[in-house]
Amino acid sequence: MGMQKIQGTIHDNIELDRFELDVEGGTAVAYYRMTPEGLTFTHTEVPAHLRGRGVGSELTRSALEWARARDMKVVAQCPFVAAYIGRHKEFADLAR
Repeated sequence: MGMQKIQGTIHDNIELDRFELDVEGGTAVAYYRMTPEGLTFTHTEVPAHLRGRGVGSELTRSALEWARARDMKVVAQCPFVAAYIGRHKEFADLAR
């Protein structure tokens, strides 16, 4: 049985410096800091009832695609984002 597709929309909450993914009454967030070097991911949080279902991975993938579309490099201070990039070599070129 494969993972079900996460139904949600990611958005960039610039007031709070984070990407948000609303799923089933919860919001997963990836905090970032804009720097001259690009986008630094500092922390990722997934609500307890959504963990283990790929929500954090979907949020991270979408945020990395957002950065790529804007020709931004990424610094992964967040261990979750760093591990995701390590597992998904198609994003390795974004890492600084």
